[in-house]
Amino acid sequence: MERRTRRILWAGVAVAAVVVAAGLVWFKPWALWVDETVNEALPSAAAPTATGTPPSSPSVSASPSPAGPTTVAQGTFVTHEHATTGTVKVVRLADGTHTLRFEGLDTSNGPDLRVWLSDAPVKEGKAGWDVFDDGKYVNLAKLKGNKGDQNYPLPADVDWSKYPSVSIWCDRFDVSFGAAALART
Repeated sequence: MERRTRRILWAGVAVAAVVVAAGLVWFKPWALWVDETVNEALPSAAAPTATGTPPSSPSVSASPSPAGPTTVAQGTFVTHEHATTGTVKVVRLADGTHTLRFEGLDTSNGPDLRVWLSDAPVKEGKAGWDVFDDGKYVNLAKLKGNKGDQNYPLPADVDWSKYPSVSIWCDRFDVSFGAAALART
């Protein structure tokens, strides 16, 4: 009987080890204590020449582009699942392209964090945790870092004005870490 008890005990230990290992891989708890800081400068784009024309975009007006980058929309992050602060801007570059820019971002690190444009309204607190995948959204890119200043080029075929919200979205657990409503400037 003692031999059978040992086998059961070792089988239980093996199962527990597999469950713990799988949990560590899935949740990546160490990411909560590891910060990734990114400090990118605002991209500069060459102004269009007399022989060239700027790329067309649904959100670019027919008026000439300014000589330098111009903020056309901005917002401030609110906290959802994790404390999140900083500002987000849509910046029109001299060549007519647009970039989503985070400035002073500070949030928790986590598994599979993404930058999303969404048509969902930004709601404060727990009410806003899971609304961003309910409607239309554009997954722009993997979040480069959980702290600092960073840029995400907006695709020319995406009319960013139809997506008035930005979310730092945890795709692994379908929850927003933080979000900002974009207001035109």
